[in-house]
Amino acid sequence: MKIAFVHEYLNQFGGAERMLASLCELFPRAPIYTLLYDEGATKGLFKDRVVRTSFLQKFPFAKRHHQFYPALMPLAIEQFDFRGFDLVVSVSASFAKGVITGPETRHICYCLTPPRFLWDNSQKFVDEFGFPLMIRKAILPFISYLRIWDQHAARRVDEFWTISDFVAARVKKYYDRRSAMLYPPVQVAQFHSVPRPDDYYLMVGRLVSYKKFDIAIQAFNQLGLPLVIAGTGPERRKLGALAKRNIVFADQVDDRRLADLYAHARALIFPQEEDFGIVPLEAMASGRPVMAYRGGGALETVVEGVTGQFFDDQTPEALADSVLHFDAASIDPAACRAQAERFDVLKFKERIKTALQL
Repeated sequence: MKIAFVHEYLNQFGGAERMLASLCELFPRAPIYTLLYDEGATKGLFKDRVVRTSFLQKFPFAKRHHQFYPALMPLAIEQFDFRGFDLVVSVSASFAKGVITGPETRHICYCLTPPRFLWDNSQKFVDEFGFPLMIRKAILPFISYLRIWDQHAARRVDEFWTISDFVAARVKKYYDRRSAMLYPPVQVAQFHSVPRPDDYYLMVGRLVSYKKFDIAIQAFNQLGLPLVIAGTGPERRKLGALAKRNIVFADQVDDRRLADLYAHARALIFPQEEDFGIVPLEAMASGRPVMAYRGGGALETVVEGVTGQFFDDQTPEALADSVLHFDAASIDPAACRAQAERFDVLKFKERIKTALQL
């Protein structure tokens, strides 16, 4: 069976890229088609693969600022030629599912989410780009066009897989398509626990607005408790100015340092609504509990009272109150690790093989 993978843009390193790498391990000869590719930004994860890019690869600043070219992405993704392939698997949170395949080629879209900038308060997303008012007004009609294209693109997919029940509900709502749910993988073996953790709390992720780092910073400013934040992103300067001295920014850390941060943390703070959320499971793989907002994919991974605790409102006050009333020492590290192992990469690969009837 001749297989190809499609990914929107390989210009960052996160859960979606790790999941694609796990899929590639199952099919080592399958090429990857992507709008943009930056080998350094993906930490060389795909350096030994055949990676085929779109015409956008040659555009100025595109690899680092792909958000400048949304008008061209539908055209670019439709230019790829999949003649001769039996199966195309697109890993998509926006444009990748829009590839065009012939009737002889099966197209499975492993949907990370219907694009949030189109379907979830698009006015807010446009505002957060920081464009002048005139440009923002001009963009909004184009967003409407992209919604139409996105729905048409979804019709090209033969079969949808989703990363959580939460995303499956979104696929049903926006595309009126049913899907099979296959949780993404966690590299459990990369993480370890320690007998006695330190006193600090931990947050991990890209510093962008929807991840609600500001809520946690305000809560811990009030509490005066130590908080370590691992990650980089466009809100780094803004968040740094907001934080008091009890909050430390570790910025970009390598895998070994990250595993140590997880292992020694008192608990992970997770105030955002994610479509799935690898970070809570990485914390649990390290034997550490999770304090999460009650929404999104966390409801499918965090077991309340067993591997962590939920809070109900995305406010500094609700999070601070939850921290004050949470006894991290009451959570069994072995139970956390056991929950993470349900999502281990080896089990993920077996689920993929079963889904493909291999």
